[in-house]
Amino acid sequence: MSTELVHVGFDNIVAIDKVVAVVSPGSAPIKRMMQVGKSKGLLVDLTSGRKTKAVLVMDSGHIMLVAIGPETIAGRLAASRGIKAKQA
Repeated sequence: MSTELVHVGFDNIVAIDKVVAVVSPGSAPIKRMMQVGKSKGLLVDLTSGRKTKAVLVMDSGHIMLVAIGPETIAGRLAASRGIKAKQA
């Protein structure tokens, strides 16, 4: 059994099968989730000091902050699975 990986920027890679959601960090519930994750030690910052553009929610409860947009990540996930991503 092999684990599929996706590049999320700045030499960081995440296992596809562990990603539950890819969300934008702007809404109040997501900001609250990020604060709770930080207080519990479950927040992982993968932005290398840049602005957070997407938040990955993992099946383990970890929250990963990334500096590339949700659409880009969704496209990479779809491409790795051989699915054509829908354009808005």
